[in-house]
Amino acid sequence: MNRRDFVVSASAAVSTLGAAAHASHTSHTSHAASAQPPLRTLGTPSKNFRLAYAPHFGMFAAHAKDDLDQVRFAADQGFTAWEDNGMRGRTKDFQDKCGKLLAERKMTMGVFVGADIDWSNPTLTTGKPEFYDKFTTDLKASVEVAKRLNAKWCTIVPGAEARNIPFGIQTANVIEAFRRGCDVCEKGSLVMVLEPLNWRDHAGQFVRYSDHAYTIMKGVKHPSAKILFDIYHQQASEGNLIPNIDRCWDETAYFQIGDNPGRNEPGTGEINYKNVFKHIHAKGFKGVLGMEHGNSQNGKDGEQRVIAAYKEADSF
Repeated sequence: MNRRDFVVSASAAVSTLGAAAHASHTSHTSHAASAQPPLRTLGTPSKNFRLAYAPHFGMFAAHAKDDLDQVRFAADQGFTAWEDNGMRGRTKDFQDKCGKLLAERKMTMGVFVGADIDWSNPTLTTGKPEFYDKFTTDLKASVEVAKRLNAKWCTIVPGAEARNIPFGIQTANVIEAFRRGCDVCEKGSLVMVLEPLNWRDHAGQFVRYSDHAYTIMKGVKHPSAKILFDIYHQQASEGNLIPNIDRCWDETAYFQIGDNPGRNEPGTGEINYKNVFKHIHAKGFKGVLGMEHGNSQNGKDGEQRVIAAYKEADSF
């Protein structure tokens, strides 16, 4: 599943999110998910997971009558967080209702995309004032969205590299962009999380390795800017997941999940998610792990498979 399927503009329709979440990509099978326990009915809470895994809209659409009912359903299956890349593009009324529901169900709101960045052309890497100004304007709007949802994190991708500008200068330009963003976000207790993207799916994006993200965060030196360590992207970019998680630990505030290849639920690819989750849990992580992936199968059976896969991967 291409990352762009998850990132929506302010005008994107809710149906687009649902379609992306239910797209069928591979026919991988999962031994871990083969033993699928029956789902509990709405209103019957199950044992919570060890970690705060966050589904997204569309992931449980077959078991719910509308978007907010998906949140209720997820809570009843034991999930304690939620994320939605396109939340900035939803109506204020929906944001208010979603925030209220999350509070009622004691669920944490995960990331949403904090700024509209052009991924096709260089922007923040150039250091041009007009791109900095647009970036901070978008973040001001994101702070207001975060207030409605009690959200703590927003995703930032710096966009395409500028091949006519030295790499180090581009890095400095991105650091400056984040520093300006911190001036906005700290007032609203919002944390920007920088997400490196792999070049197999997103060729030409400036930040693709965890150590580069770490370098940028050390340059920013602000609690309102941290790393989003997307396990799917980093497996594709660099592998060596657990050592790299350790190296970036003090600057990492958020994780995202997807098995590789295929970008579906744990157990459909090559990543040993049980060991990765065990390691993250053992280090005392209290944040959110976003389920930014598709379902390997459609319909209710596919949704049951996702839940069973997380129960298995979380059973360390």
